[in-house]
Amino acid sequence: MSNLEQDPDEIRCGAESGGETELLAGRAVPLGGPRGMSVSRTLPNAHRRMIGAWCFVDAYGPEVAVMRVPPHPHTGLQTVSWLVAGEVLHRDSVGSLQEVRPGQLNLMTAGRGISHSEESPETLLHGVQLWVALPGADRRTGPGFEHHASLPVRSGAGFDATVIMGSLGGVTSPATTYSPLVGAEVAVEGSAEVPLDPGFEHGVLLLDGQVEPLEAGPLLYLPPGRSVLRLSGRGRVLLIGGEPFAEEIVMWWNFVGRDHDEIVAFRKEWMEGEGFGAVEGFDGGPLPAPVLPGTRLRPRGRVR
Repeated sequence: MSNLEQDPDEIRCGAESGGETELLAGRAVPLGGPRGMSVSRTLPNAHRRMIGAWCFVDAYGPEVAVMRVPPHPHTGLQTVSWLVAGEVLHRDSVGSLQEVRPGQLNLMTAGRGISHSEESPETLLHGVQLWVALPGADRRTGPGFEHHASLPVRSGAGFDATVIMGSLGGVTSPATTYSPLVGAEVAVEGSAEVPLDPGFEHGVLLLDGQVEPLEAGPLLYLPPGRSVLRLSGRGRVLLIGGEPFAEEIVMWWNFVGRDHDEIVAFRKEWMEGEGFGAVEGFDGGPLPAPVLPGTRLRPRGRVR
């Protein structure tokens, strides 16, 4: 999924804060089209920009809507598409054509550059779109796409966790990762203690139902040092986490880079070159890049 804002903010981060939990409120961002929908963006946040390598979290629905995101570029990241309800068709410049449905994973690795589109019929849509920043050693890897129709489950008293990315409680997803992390959908029924890696920082988002201590909307941030996540109620939550990302990045529009000049070069290539390839079969033109800000973009760390 694209960041469709035409005046996207630079993602700014600064020194690390204390060890308290935080509620990261989302902001409404419209996706295009006359019958398009609004998403709630909880990462990047005004204060906290990343949780592990996870750098972007959009939640949408449940809403009857049309998703229509024209071809657009990405660099230096992986896109993770996860649905609770509905269906979305993915096309990309390496030739992939793949529908994703609830319980399945579409994972696209941008590396040095890829372009893709996403679309759906008018239907009930409910899901999340996430980005994972690639570490410096892997950020120029070749572009690629994976579809995982079935994923492993880590079960315990009161919960079943589908492991989307990385590892949870000794269960590992087959999806390709480039840094230590976890992504999981946790179905809660009663009281549950979900195992956590104490070296990770985590984020928890309520997807549906009623699950304490969560509330609908904000992303709950948990600092490193926790070995268990206690939940109670009935519903589904998204769990993300990872080792705190040590590198500074520049994140602007749909690009993750390392300095201003690199972002300028990415934008120029998208608008004038052929390095991002072509998305075949989408009925419409590509998404133009916004105008760059008048000041230089600065590489920054995980939090403001």
